[in-house]
Amino acid sequence: MFSNVNKLDEQTRRLFMANVAKATFGVSFLPIFAQGAFAATPTPVPAKETADDRYHERRSKPAKHLIYLYMSGGMSHIDTLDPKPGSSSQGPFKAINSAADGIQMGEHLPLLAKQMKHGAIIRSLNSNVGAHEQASYYMRTSFAARNTVRHPSMAAWLNYFQSTGKESLPGGIMVNGGGQHPLSGFLESKFAPLPIGDPKAGLKNSAPPAGIDMKEMGNRIDVLSQLNKQFYSKFHQKAMRAHQDMYTDAVKLMSSKDLEAFDITKEPEDIKKSYGDNAFGEGCLLARRLLEKGVRCVDITLGGWDTHDDNFDKLEEKLPILDQGFSALVSDLEKKGMLNDTLICLTGDFGRSPHINNTNGRDHYPKAFSSLLMGGGLKGGMAYGKTNADGTEVAEGKIGVPDLNATIAYGLGLALDKVVTSPDGRPFTVADKGKPLAELFKA
Repeated sequence: MFSNVNKLDEQTRRLFMANVAKATFGVSFLPIFAQGAFAATPTPVPAKETADDRYHERRSKPAKHLIYLYMSGGMSHIDTLDPKPGSSSQGPFKAINSAADGIQMGEHLPLLAKQMKHGAIIRSLNSNVGAHEQASYYMRTSFAARNTVRHPSMAAWLNYFQSTGKESLPGGIMVNGGGQHPLSGFLESKFAPLPIGDPKAGLKNSAPPAGIDMKEMGNRIDVLSQLNKQFYSKFHQKAMRAHQDMYTDAVKLMSSKDLEAFDITKEPEDIKKSYGDNAFGEGCLLARRLLEKGVRCVDITLGGWDTHDDNFDKLEEKLPILDQGFSALVSDLEKKGMLNDTLICLTGDFGRSPHINNTNGRDHYPKAFSSLLMGGGLKGGMAYGKTNADGTEVAEGKIGVPDLNATIAYGLGLALDKVVTSPDGRPFTVADKGKPLAELFKA
């Protein structure tokens, strides 16, 4: 039956094997791993020496976890992290003082403003990518989207560098994410974040089919291994072996006691209330529970920031959701002694125009925008870079998207100069040519 599989094109072969395996073994939740499941194994090569050691030194005490809060659609820097009181670009929202001297934030982020002793606002981001899909890909990977290669997300890089292979839960989880997420890129599928739709529903379909226990599931995996043994030895298909590994990992997950981490209903009512009764707040709560069980990266998306029309009315609804969920997460991690080991990044596609358009909205604006980092051993209470008086230009400390990702990677102790070769033979590093803002961290 499998004699002609190697002749099929890659996409057809993926679909064929996924359907055969699902029909044979009955594990219904596994297709969520399908994207990237057949990527060839990358080949690591020795790190290249550079003339500037400052940008390639490793942190002595890096953060262990990453929580990546992605504001899909592009968040206005003027209305959130870089207000311009007295300028016509400010609009109806006021600026408020934060807990950090001299740093103001938008009035609808009062709880986060109180947390600024843990944070560093980066106000000097600049990009030349102004379309949503391309900008989202660029922000998550540091590379422009190409038809010839798919680049890894930060979650995948973190798992690639730090996975031990002994974890009972996936190294990365993606909450409320869309189908455009780059996942593991050209890295193996086991490094991709596991998608979760509704954080309140937990990990769906994570039990064996009715009438089949874990012992029987193990037996089925053994049978699959024996059936494929001769095929693998003949065709040396790493892609096929990756598919079998996917099922093996899924069975291991099914039998893990740590699955209870996905059940946020076990949290006390006051804790659940503090995060907010919405998918974003529940995603933040789920992130804290997963980190307690050793998950390295949780990627949470909050959509609805593409405010070409009625920007201020929409943000009056959106910003309190962000403020409550994010600030509760910071407070909770601090109380549990986990904040110093957890780097939180708030970012999005790009910024939005300082100029208010005819429909009371703000349009795409990659020329100048902001991101916020919290925890992770940051010095805290600071802002890096600045824009001009009306927020239209970066005035000091201009950095690009790869620099932001290099800063995240540096905070996590990843080797910025480690070169990994893609299956087509091209060399890549975790943040392309980005240079980290090492001065934001204590050590």
